Amino acid sequence: MERTKTHAMRHITQFFLGLSLLLFCRCKEPPSDLEQLQFELKRQISEIDGEVAVAFYDLATTETLLINAESEYHAASTMKVPVMIELFAQADEGRISLKDSILLQNRFKSIVDGSPYSMDVNEDSDDVVYDRLGTKMTLYDLICPMITVSSNLATNILIQEVGAKKVTARMRKLGATDMEVLRGVEDQKAYDRGLNNTTTAKDLMKVMKAIAEHNAVSADASREMVKILKEQFFNDMIPLYLPKDVEVAHKTGFITGVHHDAAIVYLPNGHAYVLVLLSKNLGDFEMGTQQLARLSRKVYDHAVKKSEP
Repeated sequence: MERTKTHAMRHITQFFLGLSLLLFCRCKEPPSDLEQLQFELKRQISEIDGEVAVAFYDLATTETLLINAESEYHAASTMKVPVMIELFAQADEGRISLKDSILLQNRFKSIVDGSPYSMDVNEDSDDVVYDRLGTKMTLYDLICPMITVSSNLATNILIQEVGAKKVTARMRKLGATDMEVLRGVEDQKAYDRGLNNTTTAKDLMKVMKAIAEHNAVSADASREMVKILKEQFFNDMIPLYLPKDVEVAHKTGFITGVHHDAAIVYLPNGHAYVLVLLSKNLGDFEMGTQQLARLSRKVYDHAVKKSEP
């Protein structure tokens, strides 16, 4: 009886030793390139004084990397990309024409109580549209400054034209389930009540991916949106440390303590990927921006390695 127990215990011991050895060997397997990238990004993020979210999607390999990608962030000016998509979509559906002209007025209604407010040119990043107040511009000619120089005045005029609820509904069709476009810019009463445009890195990734894959609207419309996004004036994050021959179609956004960038990055060899970097509560805005730009370079190095034959 004692020998039987001893024999059984030996088998159990051997089983657990074998299992431990298997687990040890598996732990010793070298990490994949994507796992190594994630490790290095998390290490760099830990050095940033603030909260950061990352979403990466390789359009050729379908590799996906998400870090804090479902956390909610104030969308800042990244919400102007959904507005652009809705405008192109309504044009494709024949509901509007981007060649239509609209009278430029600096008068908007708060979503809280309908009270009027206006934009301050000194708080905006564009003065061209302000110089045209009282005259007409085409919808297309307003889309360009909304994206390239992030004109808040152009944005509010265009949101009034297409409707914020319709913008959000369009994003739902693209799979952006948590993105909310509630209002135009500088609606102080709404801001004070926490009624803000919000997004996640994952949702912005889905939106930029849809544009890149020509699924956001028609192929022609998607190509035109990429063309506009490539004319972005603010290039101090995702493109900053990338080689000059790399094309970046992107939209930035920033308010106090917040700095975002959402991009489609095109390598010279035709390889492309989507990268979204979101941040909030930045202790040092300039330093944080530099650190985020270095995250972009790390992703670029990974994508280049993957794109090599």
